[in-house]
Amino acid sequence: MDMTFSELLNFYKIGAQADPGGGGIGPVILIWGLIFAAMWFLIVAPHRKRQKDLRKMISQVASGDEVLTSGGLYGVVTNVKDDRFVVKVADNTKVEINKSFIQNVEKKAS
Repeated sequence: MDMTFSELLNFYKIGAQADPGGGGIGPVILIWGLIFAAMWFLIVAPHRKRQKDLRKMISQVASGDEVLTSGGLYGVVTNVKDDRFVVKVADNTKVEINKSFIQNVEKKAS
């Protein structure tokens, strides 16, 4: 099996023409679609569920509940207003905070 260089070059050219090498854009779109779907179910959907649960929890906060703010302050809700809470953080110290700054409800009032 002694081939000259020109015969060998022609052999590889014929092989390259027989296999164009691409399946089109369909498989690429399918792969990117699967990646997007995986990211959605692993990241976006759980985050939206946590936000929905937090909004529900904040809407149920009442006077006497112990809350944790996003700033790290623990306090007891003394008054509920339309867009904010009045929270007692120490003796004779009350602060008004926006409802969006509640991170967690630690203890519900009994």
